[in-house]
Amino acid sequence: MSSPLVPAAAALRARTAVYAAFVLNGAFMSAWVSRIPSVRDTLGLSNSGMSVLLLALSAGSVIAMPLAGAVVLRIGPARTVFLGSVAVATGLAVVAVSVDGLGLVAPAALGLFVAGAGTASWDVAMNVEGSGVERRLDRSIMSRFHAAWSLGTVLSAGLAVLLLRLGVPTWTHLAGFAVLVVTGTAVATRSFLVGAAPAAGEERPAGSITLGQAWREPRTLVIGVLVLCMAFVEGTANDWLALGIVDGHDATHSVGVAGFTVFVIAMTTGRLSGPWLLETFGRVRALRISAAVAAVGIGVFVLSPNVGVAMAGALLWGLGTALGFPTGMSAAGDQEVNAAVRVSVVSSVGYTAFLAGPPLLGLLADHVGVMTAVTAAAVAAVVGLFVASSAAPHSDGVALGSARRGAAGKLSS
Repeated sequence: MSSPLVPAAAALRARTAVYAAFVLNGAFMSAWVSRIPSVRDTLGLSNSGMSVLLLALSAGSVIAMPLAGAVVLRIGPARTVFLGSVAVATGLAVVAVSVDGLGLVAPAALGLFVAGAGTASWDVAMNVEGSGVERRLDRSIMSRFHAAWSLGTVLSAGLAVLLLRLGVPTWTHLAGFAVLVVTGTAVATRSFLVGAAPAAGEERPAGSITLGQAWREPRTLVIGVLVLCMAFVEGTANDWLALGIVDGHDATHSVGVAGFTVFVIAMTTGRLSGPWLLETFGRVRALRISAAVAAVGIGVFVLSPNVGVAMAGALLWGLGTALGFPTGMSAAGDQEVNAAVRVSVVSSVGYTAFLAGPPLLGLLADHVGVMTAVTAAAVAAVVGLFVASSAAPHSDGVALGSARRGAAGKLSS
């Protein structure tokens, strides 16, 4: 069943609010990452010790993400995003006090666990809300929401560089972000779409499924595999592209970072142009083209005879990576009544690649080298190409950009 149109002003306000939620989520992650070296040094941890501490953040996310869909169904995306931001802020505050005030690892780990659970719930809820906004505007704009997340990471990283140069302590930086994320989400979620959460005691809508049933749906699970594959392609670049250039071409660290920058710019550009690509070629064809471009880009990167060709490979790699993850989220949210549970399942499957991918590739790289190890990402892209058909519009849904082009297209202009 298609979603009813909402007034233009409300739909556009909701779109802006979702952009804000994605920016803030990305900004939090970048703020934390920018302080990892400071936290390690202040606590006197080795690199392996810091890795164990970072597992607390991942553990919180892994536990919370499969349950987030049920939470969204119970209280709606707006409250879930806000409460997730409160958990993130609380976790950041605990980390700030633990590191600079107490110098203790255990409470810092607890804070990271809480922040991880909060950001996972926030992530699922904002993707559910984003899929709802897509349906109201009849535009495939999920990729632009994810581009906003990247923008948030870049802006936050730039701010972190400035704060570090000014000698601002870790606790001030993290505590400031705690206030920012709560205040920002409190304002943004006021403009989320109305009516997403059921009233108390209300019976489940016709056609709705439980979280357990969503985990048994073949289409949902295959979309999860698609997202997992493309998340692995993206995560491999995040963790190993720069090292691949350094090790494979005996380049300086700055050249390796420049290669990663090419990838990020290309991926962000691809996400900004995502609506045009999806509406021109359709969801499945656009995904297949993207996966093929990513596989070719990785191949060029691995076989490159020099740094210049490797940069070209990184560019294709970034362009091909752009649409997989956000479009998988759109596909999971096709049917509004079940968007929350399906996005939760797909997110849980997909994020496994971000958590398990880096260590697995690291083990492989120890035996065959980084440049050869990243070919695993090309294999994942090819698998993504073959399972892209799972993202075809749900039989009960409406393909975005078709049925309501005349009315809803005006809303997004």
